[in-house]
Amino acid sequence: MHAVFEELSLDLRAHYTYVYLLTFEEERAVRGVREVAKALDRPLYTWSATEGLRGPRARKAEEGTETALGMLDQLAQIDGPGLVIAKDMHRHIEDDQVVRRMRDLRGSLAKAGWGLVMLSPSAVVPPELEKEIVLLHLPLPGLKEVAKLFHALLKGVKIEIDLDTFERFVKASLGLTAEEIKRVYTKVLLRSGTFGDEQLREVISEKRQIIHRSEFLEFFDLDLGIDDVGGLDQLKEWLIARQGSFTERARKYGLPQPKGLFLLGIQGCGKSLTAKAIADLWKVPLLRLDAGALVLAAGSAEEGMRRTIGIAESMAPCILWVDEIEKAFAGVAGGSEGSAAAARIFGGFITWLQEKSAAVFVVATANDVRNLPPEMLRKGRFDEIFWIDLPNIHERHTIFNIHLGKRGRTSEGFDTWKLAEKTEKFSGAEIEQAVIDAMFDAYADDGREFTTHDILRSVRRTVPLARTMDQTIKRLKEWARDRTRPATFDNKRIDFFRDWEAVPGVEDAEA
Repeated sequence: MHAVFEELSLDLRAHYTYVYLLTFEEERAVRGVREVAKALDRPLYTWSATEGLRGPRARKAEEGTETALGMLDQLAQIDGPGLVIAKDMHRHIEDDQVVRRMRDLRGSLAKAGWGLVMLSPSAVVPPELEKEIVLLHLPLPGLKEVAKLFHALLKGVKIEIDLDTFERFVKASLGLTAEEIKRVYTKVLLRSGTFGDEQLREVISEKRQIIHRSEFLEFFDLDLGIDDVGGLDQLKEWLIARQGSFTERARKYGLPQPKGLFLLGIQGCGKSLTAKAIADLWKVPLLRLDAGALVLAAGSAEEGMRRTIGIAESMAPCILWVDEIEKAFAGVAGGSEGSAAAARIFGGFITWLQEKSAAVFVVATANDVRNLPPEMLRKGRFDEIFWIDLPNIHERHTIFNIHLGKRGRTSEGFDTWKLAEKTEKFSGAEIEQAVIDAMFDAYADDGREFTTHDILRSVRRTVPLARTMDQTIKRLKEWARDRTRPATFDNKRIDFFRDWEAVPGVEDAEA
């Protein structure tokens, strides 16, 4: 029996009469309450506005039981204990007469051994009943429940998969209801007849429906891979080493779940692209949090943050991408009404970062963090802070190859090394735009094929951001020098250490 239903049984035995069971899964809840009724040896009744009160001793044709008030009146006339499942009671409980009748009957129903379990996706509690109603929340199926569902399905269709794939599908299904899980697995079987990486993407995409509940979260499809990111080899190495970090095997090994990553760098150099690539590499859902909109939201921003975090945790394991975080939280120590709201959300956010136990990997990206509160970057909030600089010549060469390939061209027809040499201080986004501009120029010229010369002409017309904001970028680099880890291997530093090892007498000095 699920822990929630054990708690329900305990509440009923302690003579709590009215219980809200909050859930979207009505059938699953009914099965659980039925088990409780059987264990307590109490007759089970069900009520809804369409069917009235039904049960072993309720008169099916009794007039008036289609209303909540009529149902309560009927309960008062039935001898002995019982348990009632009232469906969608939140639609009726605010009626003045219903409130009064529930207050009148509470003592006699408790003495007779009655319990009214109200099934609802949300709780509506009139002030008069706040002290009379217990709230219980039935969470979505957990690991063990989803594993049982998936195992039963595989056994029924006689499909065998390895343990790692099984675990990835189970974890990808977290955040869905039992019925949603069954439907998406059935759809996968009908379409593909097997369970692999492509089918895993399909399960993850099903979670898009959950995000529609939040105005501050956006769901991203896994359509960009780690190979779409040019350069950043040290960051890639770090990510690949943690690829299996959400598995039970990693927990048994003694590894903690990774908390998150802070990506700081110049605009257009791959921070957002990296966030998307992580989700594809780890095969988990990617959610983007609009922290700026959350701060400016009407009503309770703190409640919005709690709901948003709740949705993210219900979809764990997942990536929560907070883009341009400095725009939401920079200047929190201000004094305006807006900064006060930002400060409250900021406090809740960093506390959650520090204490969260759910497998939600936070990727925060920023162009400038010098105005962010220092506690944001304190050790323990994120596993690592990476600096993403302008691409070097080798990275620019790779980026040109990537963007030419995306547009159906091979690098053999272009002098990509010359292009890389001529685009010093260009960001990855500016390189991509240079390729696109060259294509437009060639297409306008009788639709001919574009060439290296076209791209170079586009490059000459472009003034990169690194030149117009030279002093700002220099100051940011200086800040990042001793506070962050470079996303690209520092070849100069590597060569220095290699040369140092070759110096005669070094080993003797160390000894």
